[in-house]
Amino acid sequence: AGIQDIIRKYKKKKLDIKKLNEKVAIHINDTHPTLCIPELMRILLDEEGLSWDEAWNITINTISYTNHTIMTEAMERWPKEMVKRLLPRIYMIIEEINKRYVNELEESRYDHEKIYRMSIIDNNDIKMANLSIVGSHSVNGVAKLHTELLKKEVLKDFYEHEPEKFNNKTNGIAHRRWLISSNCELSDLITGLISEDWKTDTNKLKELEIYRNDKDVLEKIGKIKYRNKERLAKFIKEKYDIDVNPNSIFDVQVKRLHAYKRQLLNALHILHLYHELLENPNFDMEPRTFIFGAKAAPGYYLAKCIIKFINSLADKINNDSRIDNKIKVVFIENYGVSIAELIIPAADVSEQISTTTKEASGTGNMKFMMNGAITLATLDGANIEIFDQVGKDNIVIFGLSANEVLDYNKFGGYSALDLYNSNRDIKRVVDDLINGFIPNMEKEGREIYDSLITYNDEYFVLRDIENYIDAQEKIDKLYKNKDKWNEMALINIANSGVFSSDRTIAEYAQDIWFKGCEGNE
Repeated sequence: AGIQDIIRKYKKKKLDIKKLNEKVAIHINDTHPTLCIPELMRILLDEEGLSWDEAWNITINTISYTNHTIMTEAMERWPKEMVKRLLPRIYMIIEEINKRYVNELEESRYDHEKIYRMSIIDNNDIKMANLSIVGSHSVNGVAKLHTELLKKEVLKDFYEHEPEKFNNKTNGIAHRRWLISSNCELSDLITGLISEDWKTDTNKLKELEIYRNDKDVLEKIGKIKYRNKERLAKFIKEKYDIDVNPNSIFDVQVKRLHAYKRQLLNALHILHLYHELLENPNFDMEPRTFIFGAKAAPGYYLAKCIIKFINSLADKINNDSRIDNKIKVVFIENYGVSIAELIIPAADVSEQISTTTKEASGTGNMKFMMNGAITLATLDGANIEIFDQVGKDNIVIFGLSANEVLDYNKFGGYSALDLYNSNRDIKRVVDDLINGFIPNMEKEGREIYDSLITYNDEYFVLRDIENYIDAQEKIDKLYKNKDKWNEMALINIANSGVFSSDRTIAEYAQDIWFKGCEGNE
């Protein structure tokens, strides 16, 4: 219906349908709307009477495709028989697209295996990512590393065949919502320091760097953060009856719950700290408030188990007087935009700890940095570009590199069991999943334990945990020096301008949607 509406509006202006791609751009995000391609072909062929070559030229030059993640859900495979039964004409067109494309590949003298990988239809399925690539004039990833992974790993065959199609468009977010609206006091301070021009040109935030050694400005940034933490603490007390200390480090991980995002790594570290405090009540650490917010897909059982683990761990720690309130854990329900606008301005630490190569970009990382949180991160997705902007002294990096992860995935050599057997700290927290230390976790704890030990820890949680503990200790030491911490916060705010969605959309428009066009609709 959407495609038909576009065509209807286009024709109403008495424009030549053969020049559709000169005036109209249609963009598909991931593979969910891939049927735009054969549907546009159907309209041009059956309703407009164009030849196949005319229709195909218009289609591929009208449609562009963004791959937002390399996870399986973005590389959909639709049952061939289902599409054939429900959409017979669409299936016929997909079949013809595939036939012609395979002929093209055969003319390029590719081997049989490569042609099979690149074909749109196999024995039982339609490969929607392949159709999206074949039927588009542009294919882009959403961060530099992600795009490189698409070109060199995930979509390597297609990149070698048509390298000119591939490009990068790093994600962006709206400062209008995530700073000006969500953090009014900080926004007003910035305006008072560098004028209002930054609100329409976020690159001007860079001018804040002249204040990096200004103690008065740094103190003001710290006080604004504290008041935002007070506001969040009040909400937590009213909603969950948990007392949290605004003077503690607010360590925040809010995002979709998925094993590759490694909320489990965060939770196991909390369990590790808990043991350290139980063994040594005088253990020197800044008080911490660990805040989680996440939703999981309804059928994603492991994710539900991890959510229960975090909540069960919170219940145990929050009610244990032996640790003198040095750790508090809060899982905020029904995470969404409105609650994020309360949480993000209050965060001291932004947890961006996905397994390297698995997070395409991330946008929470950008929202946190613009509000002065310090990023604790793997070099994954847009974390790399944040690192490039703020420099190594204003971000805390840990974990496997992309090449190390790729090598493990290709050649093996990783044994979670060996780590478990050789490292006391790892064994202790993993055993706690199944030994009754965390109440009411018998079934769910076993599921998580098996994901780590029986199934060899697909997302390298145990491989990265020692390095993560060291990184968290670095955070602890940095936070003790408030002037240094506030300087780091200022540097992050000052360098967030490049991650504006205005920049991202301008790049899409200039490089993809209207490149070479006379106008647009």
